Amino acid sequence: MTLPAASTRRSFLTRLAGLGLGLAMGLGLAMGLAWPGLCASAAPGAPAPAAAPAFAPVTGYVVPIGGALKYENAEIWQRLVQLSGGAGARWVVVPAAAANPETTGARIVEALAAQGAAAELLPVSPRWTGLDADEAVRDPVLVAKARAARGVFFAGGAQARIVDALLEGDGKRTPLLEAIWSVYESGGVIAGTSAGAAVMSETMFRDAANVLGVLKAGRAEEGREIDRGLGFVGPDLFIDQHFLKRGRIGRMLPLMLQKNYRLGLGIEENSAAILHGSEVEIIGGKGALLVNLTDATHDTTLGAFNLRNARLTYLDRGDRHNLATGATTPSAQKLAGMLIDPHAPDFRPYFRRMPFVPDILGDSAIVNAMANLIDNAETEAYGLAFSGIPPRDDPRPDLGFEFRLRRLPDSLGWYTGAFGGEDYTVLNLALDVTPVTMTRPLYQPLAPAASAPAPEPAR
Repeated sequence: MTLPAASTRRSFLTRLAGLGLGLAMGLGLAMGLAWPGLCASAAPGAPAPAAAPAFAPVTGYVVPIGGALKYENAEIWQRLVQLSGGAGARWVVVPAAAANPETTGARIVEALAAQGAAAELLPVSPRWTGLDADEAVRDPVLVAKARAARGVFFAGGAQARIVDALLEGDGKRTPLLEAIWSVYESGGVIAGTSAGAAVMSETMFRDAANVLGVLKAGRAEEGREIDRGLGFVGPDLFIDQHFLKRGRIGRMLPLMLQKNYRLGLGIEENSAAILHGSEVEIIGGKGALLVNLTDATHDTTLGAFNLRNARLTYLDRGDRHNLATGATTPSAQKLAGMLIDPHAPDFRPYFRRMPFVPDILGDSAIVNAMANLIDNAETEAYGLAFSGIPPRDDPRPDLGFEFRLRRLPDSLGWYTGAFGGEDYTVLNLALDVTPVTMTRPLYQPLAPAASAPAPEPAR
């Protein structure tokens, strides 16, 4: 494998800095050794992990997609059809979330059909012209079509429309949702993008676009910001989407504490997680961030959200992870690339300055900081989450949060250039989130020195 030259890496990091992503948050090249085999996430001598979560028995496949799924992303569309049995497998598309369900649903049908599936659009949506969604979810013909399928695809849009259509007011499943569950329980595939991914957890974000607002509140409002989901991934895992692009770790952490989730999986755009029992495989354009709060603590006396000893793992495309055992298997490209072990005697870090990220909730900022830290002479990285111009109705305009990343004895990383960029897998970094008071104003114009001559008038 040919790795990028140092000058190429530096120019790439310079471009990142020019986009306002802080000090060298980008990516470094480790001068390590090729890893000879598969890797478990715990290093020799590390403390034994806590009891594993009790995942449901292996049945079908759940494939949440992080949104912004491109129709030309053949890897994801092909894999969906393969998982459902290959060419000729029957699929139904549920466009309930979409603003324009007829058009969106038809394009998804075309994408599945292009990979050999026998796909059909179900007219189930509160926005479908001339049809009643409440009647559609009870229509015996539509229910029978769903039950006979080997795959179900939920379109993106507003996830509230999906749960409002498929769940009764008391939370009971409608006949159509019962049929969809039968597909999963018989070994089929339940997939969805964006809103269609959000509904996979038992709890979902219904409408919480203000990530920092959720972080400042320390919880999400029931019935408005969060609601019940459809629960295909079981009670132990929380799913969020558009995750890195929109800095949604800021809203995932409070929800996980609020709802007692130990594990959260934030999936990036145009990427997918294939979940089968406790096994996770990442495919598509980018990756997913795994958040583990098993050993995390929270100080209720601080009066604002805080967290210590969360664990973060970034799974890149092709990586696999077992949620029950904590074992991670990097992709073949990573195993053929460079192992980054910051505890090895011959570790030669690419970076030597402590990373600081002024907007840790910015586009991909958290994983860029993780990649930097795993290949750094320093053992910690810092970032801030705050509002530079808080809204007038913000009850706590001066409240911000320090994000502190720390390397641990079992922190590891891998690098590859095989995908045409600089791609990392990063295992087991600790995260502490501490509330802080921001100074207002954050900055002021520089005052001229007392001895400096007065500026000449403009001509």
